[in-house]
Amino acid sequence: MGRKAGGLYINPKKFGGVIKPCMMEMTSFLNCLALNKQNDDKCMRQKELLVTCTQAQKGKPKNAAQTINYHLHRLGRDKFK
Repeated sequence: MGRKAGGLYINPKKFGGVIKPCMMEMTSFLNCLALNKQNDDKCMRQKELLVTCTQAQKGKPKNAAQTINYHLHRLGRDKFK
């Protein structure tokens, strides 16, 4: 059963398969920080990969029609009028 937001049930499993850009780079950077006791001087390679990935994502627009916030706003619009 999904979570209830107001009078609307949400299935979180449906939104779990969304592609998360830069997740691998973020994970490798955080693992490196954990291994090196938060010393980011030793994690420069992972940091550069993460920055490069995030800069590449900057120009790509998000498809607002596929986000859960879009659908919640669309469905809840009539309740507040």
